[in-house]
Amino acid sequence: MIKQEIKSIYYLRLSAMMMVVLIHTTAQYRHLFDVNTFQSRFYHFINNITRVESGIFIMLVGIVFFYNYQDRKFDMPPLLTYWKKRVVYILIPFVVWSLVYEIHAVYLQTREWNSSDVLNRIVTGQSHYQLYFIFIVVQFYLVFPLVMSIVKWLPSVKKYLALIGIFIEFVFFLLDYTFRLIDIPFFLESFGSFLVGGWIGLTIQEQQLKVSNKKISIWGIIFAIAGIATVFIRYQNMYIATLSIPIELYRLITMTFIIGGSYFVYLLSEKLVLTLSTNMTSMIKSIAYYSFGFYLLHPLVLYYVMEWIPTRGTPGSFHLTIMIQYIFTLLLCYLIIWSFHRFVPFASFVFGKLPKNSYLPWQAYKKVN
Repeated sequence: MIKQEIKSIYYLRLSAMMMVVLIHTTAQYRHLFDVNTFQSRFYHFINNITRVESGIFIMLVGIVFFYNYQDRKFDMPPLLTYWKKRVVYILIPFVVWSLVYEIHAVYLQTREWNSSDVLNRIVTGQSHYQLYFIFIVVQFYLVFPLVMSIVKWLPSVKKYLALIGIFIEFVFFLLDYTFRLIDIPFFLESFGSFLVGGWIGLTIQEQQLKVSNKKISIWGIIFAIAGIATVFIRYQNMYIATLSIPIELYRLITMTFIIGGSYFVYLLSEKLVLTLSTNMTSMIKSIAYYSFGFYLLHPLVLYYVMEWIPTRGTPGSFHLTIMIQYIFTLLLCYLIIWSFHRFVPFASFVFGKLPKNSYLPWQAYKKVN
């Protein structure tokens, strides 16, 4: 059975990869501006509202996996193929970049090389600040066959999959908060986003038919309210005084922000597929293929961009410099990944799964697949 391409995932990938670079580019606001200034509040808002990208990335995993594997059996041959792809396209690049960041830290003299410590950091996704997220994604890859098997065994849960995921995530949070169950990044912390993605993937045609301006507006309002509340509470707790708010309520607000915001961006992506030309979607697709590579590479590129174009001591405003740093980081990441894709054999071992052809955006725009 030939499956229909879900074109909205390319807009989701592009959105998430641009957000994660923006988060790390604007994080310097804490050292640039005094607390309670407009600048501090503005960059805190930008830096935190874009953290919805974490939910988008996890939701994407759910969409793609549940959609692609809903008709497949998980007996031994397909299961071996599944694990082989995960090792080649996820685990190997993850280990490669963990080692790159370990070596880079030694080069900068911010860390000494100790083999046991290095191994522990790699295994737990702590070699660099963004790699913890890949560690969580790998956990989802490990548990997915079991989750998919349960859904097939109990097909009636498909309709309620999103609610089940949200419920499990919230209950795990309460248990972990009370009993301190685990002290490393754990997949159940994002289980709601994952099963929302699974629900979308299993009901994709129904989801696409129900996209409307009204629905987008409703979820946009939910995202805005929960997002603004989350950003405000974080700012108060970080810089002013801890707000007296039940931890359960705060968690529900942040979950609404992340999960509701991710679903809003999904609906918006489906609308863009319908609104924009096929050529434009093809161009977005050619860039979005590099989203995993962006996630792995961008901190290294950003470090040197900020060295070459420092925010302090550079003529011009902080705001202009931060914008230039962001644009340069995006462009350099793209060019580096594209160059590997185009000229280096087995580039997928470095940047994850890549398509056969390495089209530049304007080439992809002209050539509709």
